[in-house]
Amino acid sequence: MDLNTLWFALIGVLFVGFFFLEGFDYGVGILLPFLGKNDIERRMIINTIGPVWDGNEVWMLTAGGAMFAAFPHWYATLFSGFYIALVLMLLALISRAVSFEFRSKIDNLRWRRLWDWTIFFGSAIPALLWGVAMANLVRGVPIDAEMNYVGGFFNLLNPYALIAGLASLTVFTLHGANFLTLKLGGELSDRARNVAARVWRGATLLLLAFAFGTYFMTDVQHRLGLDPGVVPMVAVIALFATRWTISNRRDGWSFILTSVSVVFSTVTLFIALFPRVMVSSLDPAWSLTIYNASSSPYTLKVMSIVAGLLVPVVLVYQAWSYWIFRQRITAESHLEY
Repeated sequence: MDLNTLWFALIGVLFVGFFFLEGFDYGVGILLPFLGKNDIERRMIINTIGPVWDGNEVWMLTAGGAMFAAFPHWYATLFSGFYIALVLMLLALISRAVSFEFRSKIDNLRWRRLWDWTIFFGSAIPALLWGVAMANLVRGVPIDAEMNYVGGFFNLLNPYALIAGLASLTVFTLHGANFLTLKLGGELSDRARNVAARVWRGATLLLLAFAFGTYFMTDVQHRLGLDPGVVPMVAVIALFATRWTISNRRDGWSFILTSVSVVFSTVTLFIALFPRVMVSSLDPAWSLTIYNASSSPYTLKVMSIVAGLLVPVVLVYQAWSYWIFRQRITAESHLEY
């Protein structure tokens, strides 16, 4: 494996970690105004992700930094072409972060409801746009011979990408509901399980539609062969199996299965891309690859050494933080974060 392939794989791992962790994070935010019937319940729901939500977003920042350093042409084309969508996502994430901090500053019901709905939109918009963005990378966007995006914003809103966006939105919502069944106690946990059972149908149908769209509307079939491929099949089967675990109150397995579905769906997209990083819909020869979009071999070598030293430390610290805050949150034990 050369360094170009290694860094493509590492960026893929960062996105896998981000969607796995931030996926249930977004799901909790989406469910907040609907699942919590009063201010105490909504505070408890927020507290399930209070100690970890900002750490989850570090995976996205790290992926973006790695993309900028390892594949600067990919970074430049992606961020210039997807500029409006990324600005919308950034504004949503900023409002979401502000909401977590401002919500409890004033003891007023209307004030807190305002920020609860801001958390909802700040979670739902990125959950939708990430699916749209990732699907467009695989399907292809207008890129010319100079590696410039020459399309417009509405080029990104094609049927395949919108199905992917709705799939990511609903799967993340299901992932968040399963997370809440593990982190909350009593009636709230039961309520989260009931929501998961209702969301499951839509999430499964949309993921299945996205899987079929990926197979027939992209060139992934040439990369996986005539066989649909084990990786995407695992993602779909895991989501189908979640219905049984939810019905039988196997909450831990429900969360594991939605995690498997998120992880394998993301891996499928990176398999479909490799060795490209952005597909040109104008001419396949103009696609950005891990070679024509990369930094120099020396840069990749230095980055590999730094990543090898620091990444394990970050992983250990985040695992430790989840272990420290592993207890369920109940009406008697919840604290302000």
